[in-house]
Amino acid sequence: MSSDAESIYRQQIQASIASMEASLVLGPDVSKAAKLMANALGKGQHLYACGNGGSAADASHFTTELLCRLKDDRPPLPAVALTADSSFLTATSNDYGYDEVFARQVRGLGKSGDVLVAISTSGDSTNIKLALEMAKEQNMVAVSLLGREGGLCAGLADAEIIVPCQSTARIQEVHQVIIHTLCLITEHTLFDMPNHL
Repeated sequence: MSSDAESIYRQQIQASIASMEASLVLGPDVSKAAKLMANALGKGQHLYACGNGGSAADASHFTTELLCRLKDDRPPLPAVALTADSSFLTATSNDYGYDEVFARQVRGLGKSGDVLVAISTSGDSTNIKLALEMAKEQNMVAVSLLGREGGLCAGLADAEIIVPCQSTARIQEVHQVIIHTLCLITEHTLFDMPNHL
């Protein structure tokens, strides 16, 4: 059993390394997204993030790194996870349907020039698609972190980062590296902090 577990572990590490290497081509897309984020946050705009399941955790992770900090001390940045308010999520799901849970928040909270970061491993989440469309209506800046071929959400954001993998787990691992990178670049741009961990 122990040797089987070790073999599975090695296989997972090797698969993760392969997906990271395949994602090196995303550098220009990450750079574009980071510039849009830093420009907006530098002007005092707010950032909102959303996702489902593991991507909801990534959205919360991302906004926490911005509002609190990633590594070194610096002023907080205004970032909110649209996945955090259980009362709103359940009320909206009950009254309007789950497809509307993010778009309704974007409509109520988002202002022109604010940033929406929409995360979906498949790109096929209807509530993420509707949130991106609402962000456009609100004249917000939209950034998407997607996977596979981008799904229904492809082409809806001002900057989109599509991880070229099929495995949900591998896509989420790359998304986490991208999230840390976006935070590092933003901190470096706005506060002249070291851009490395």
